[in-house]
Amino acid sequence: MQKNHTHSSNSQSFSRRAVIKAMGLGAATTAFTSLALGSDRSAQSQVERNQTVQNSTGQFNSTQASPVITKSIPRTNEVVPVIGMGTFLTFDVLSDQPRNHLQEVMSQFWQGGGRMIDVSPLYGMSEINVGELAAALNITDDLFIANKIWATGDYLGDDSHALRQLEQSMQRLSRDRIEAMQVHSLVNVEMLIPLLREWKQDGRIRYLGVTHHDLPLYAAPIAQWIENGELDFVQVRYSIFERGVEERILPAAADQGTAVLVNMPFEKARLFEVVQGQPLPDFASEIGCENWAQFFLKYVISHPAVTCAIPATTNPVHVAENLGAMREPLPDQEMRTRMVQHMESLPGFGNLAQMPWYPGKQFSGLVRLPGLAATQNARGN
Repeated sequence: MQKNHTHSSNSQSFSRRAVIKAMGLGAATTAFTSLALGSDRSAQSQVERNQTVQNSTGQFNSTQASPVITKSIPRTNEVVPVIGMGTFLTFDVLSDQPRNHLQEVMSQFWQGGGRMIDVSPLYGMSEINVGELAAALNITDDLFIANKIWATGDYLGDDSHALRQLEQSMQRLSRDRIEAMQVHSLVNVEMLIPLLREWKQDGRIRYLGVTHHDLPLYAAPIAQWIENGELDFVQVRYSIFERGVEERILPAAADQGTAVLVNMPFEKARLFEVVQGQPLPDFASEIGCENWAQFFLKYVISHPAVTCAIPATTNPVHVAENLGAMREPLPDQEMRTRMVQHMESLPGFGNLAQMPWYPGKQFSGLVRLPGLAATQNARGN
């Protein structure tokens, strides 16, 4: 992964929002990717070098498949593949339980060109398992880790809890620096953003941001933080079902040069419940979709403001399906509209929000959600 800290120029003759308006969304995505790579050929070369290595190391050989789609982090010339991996529940496996499936998930993710992994101290064993499995695959220093901070303190202005959490995360992940640190669900955000700014200046983190997944609660404050211009990253819920961020949050991110990570692109596996037994529409082949996972992911990553989607899974086969979404072509605006219209025609789509998360599933780690049954090989976010 290229780690170029040179800031992109703010004097470009056009804004990201202008390009979004002037072009179809899919075409704009390609334009932004080409613009980022064209302005920093060394970054492109590094991505290619990262992808063209011996398979025995657990890395992806780019000579065996078409190049992965990458996007630029707007405030730097660093490029990342557009499909990453989340770890909520899926990597929360206790130390006395089998983890072979997670080892294979990590290996498949790396071999397929994935680089960004999103973790959190609140995700039970996820940090520990990601750290140990990455070390076993010898890829610790090559992953882009997006982590989170959830801390208050014993009194107003007390940063000791946050510092302990940072040190714990670094230890669990075997790192002396975290790529992106995000304020989890805006908890204590007014105090933590200045602290993250200090950590960034000290070199403990490289990017700072905020997250949330509940649109009715976060839409306005998330948009305000973006519009204030302080965020390198924002992580939000976005899917072919939940499209509210298209109204204000994604345009604001485009204007302010804020990278966007997308959680819940599968709506906690509920989208798969809706399409269970349904064939892909014929037009899906026009955008290279071979399965529903790619259909859902290509809708998300084709928006030009989106930097990376982070679906989660415990199944190596599902990893391969997810990573297949980061191959051209991507849908343009006309196709995106067609995709939404097709989903809206399916029974149950309009009632998805009333379904429980992970229908018929449960995970047996430290994090417990009520009303779920135990399973393995589960679709994640």
